[in-house]
This record gives sequence, structure tokens and C-alpha cells, in this order.
Amino acid sequence: MTSLLFAMVASFLAAAGARDQLMVAALRERLGASTALLLVALASAAGTAFAAAWFGGRLSAGMSQDASTMFVAIALLLAAFECGWPHRFRKPEEPTRSLGAIAIVLFARQLTDASRFLVAAFAVFFASPSLAGFGGALGGGAAVALGWAMGEDLERRLPLRRLRIVMAVALFLIACVVGASARGLI
Repeated sequence: MTSLLFAMVASFLAAAGARDQLMVAALRERLGASTALLLVALASAAGTAFAAAWFGGRLSAGMSQDASTMFVAIALLLAAFECGWPHRFRKPEEPTRSLGAIAIVLFARQLTDASRFLVAAFAVFFASPSLAGFGGALGGGAAVALGWAMGEDLERRLPLRRLRIVMAVALFLIACVVGASARGLI
């Protein structure tokens, strides 16, 4: 149960202001608040969360305790890097109305974002990929649903860039502590 809760909260926080959330908000503004867009975004968030959890579960099966702790530290570092990286999101000028194309782009963006790195880390650390995947699906789904619900107000009303910087710093510090403990330094 710990894996589910940690993955859910961490996925939601790491997805705040992420490319997928901004893309869903922009598409909602351009295409309207269609339920089909929301369902595609939720399905993509769930699919990528379970893929990351599956990957983490496969890795944890053959790892020692020290190796899994070091993997968690590396995943946290990757998540911190992704959160801190300044990405310039360009709003689609003539967005496609194809839900299949939207799903492919969302899936590709979400597969390597900070939320999915954290889901993989929790799947390895807690050796519970199904709960980590479910938590990641809930957290990631809540983030894209918030983007869909707020639309263009998302960027105006929330300090997304500052939140991502704070998240990057927190993840970096946690990664340093986890990595140092894996090496026996603390």
C-alpha cells in the first residue's frame, strides 16, 4: 500500500507543469472540452504508469538490495533532471483532431517523464510493481485531468515553473541521500 500512495503523490507532483499536462490543457482549449480527449489522456497516463511499473518489477526481480537502492537513486536523479530541464512548450497552432495521433504523442511524452521514472523507482524499491503502477496511473491521471479541466487557466493560475524547480531540487537531494546510503556513506 505504501508503494501505491508514494507513487500516486509523487506522480501527481512530478507531472505538475509537465509537457503532457500542458499539451492536454492546450488541446482542450483548441478542441474543446471533449470527453474523448480526457479518456485518451487518462488511458495514456495509465498505460505509461503500468509500463514503468512493469519495467521496475522486471528489474527488481534480479537485483540485490544495494543494486536496487542505487537504481532508485539513479531514477530519482533522472526525474530531477527532467523536472529541472527548461522545456519550451509550443501550443499546437493547427492541432490534429485525430485521437490516435494525440494518444501516440502523449504516450511518447509520458513514457520518459519524471512521473514514470518515479513509478519505476517505487516498483523497484517496494518490490510491488502492480501497486506502484496503480498509484502512478492515479497520480498521472489526476494531473492530466487537472490540465483538461483548467485548460489555458492552468499556466495563468498556478506557478508551474517554480513548482517544477522545487520538485527538481527535492528529488536531487533525495537522490543524493539514497545514493549515499546505497554506497554505505551514511
